[in-house]
Amino acid sequence: MVKVLGPAMSLEASGSLGGIMTFSRWKGRPYVRSLVRPSNPKSGGQVGCRSLFKFLSQNWSGVSAPNQATWETRADQKVVSTFNAYMGYNQARWRDFLAPSAADPAAALLTPAAVGVISAIPGVRSVQLNIPITTANDGWGILVFRSPTGTFNTTFDNLIGVGLIVGTADVVVIDTPLDPGTYYYDFREFTRDGQLGAEEGEETATVT
Repeated sequence: MVKVLGPAMSLEASGSLGGIMTFSRWKGRPYVRSLVRPSNPKSGGQVGCRSLFKFLSQNWSGVSAPNQATWETRADQKVVSTFNAYMGYNQARWRDFLAPSAADPAAALLTPAAVGVISAIPGVRSVQLNIPITTANDGWGILVFRSPTGTFNTTFDNLIGVGLIVGTADVVVIDTPLDPGTYYYDFREFTRDGQLGAEEGEETATVT
């Protein structure tokens, strides 16, 4: 990345040029860099990172004021907003296959939610995953993993969705679009302080 004073004869240039370079701003500073496209935007790692990014961004507003305040030191150190500090820290944790945390740092001491009998309901190119919460404890969310084969390990590369825990309401995650076939799912809860729960056991569904 190269910082520039007047990119493309303009102080506010943005976007890509000729599919080769892109202009934008970072922390209020204009810059230009080569345009990079992922070789496989639908790889397991890409899908998992986007799933967690969506969960984190959608639920920042629900993080308590005291927990939001814990991000101020990290934000000041990196010269970013508290939201960006929270997003960056948790995405980095996920790359190490660690659960996200609403507070900084992740203490990983709280108790995950307890769940009941999970069901995987197949449909046309989709599966509806119903996850009953029997005891909320300190649960924040549910990680949903998928594999084309059974008896698999949950990893960074096979996360396909993240559901928010709200009391003892059922968590519902829709996996779509899918090609016809049989899919295997497993689930892990996590707490608001980054504690990752154990695997719940596999459920299967055959999509038409």
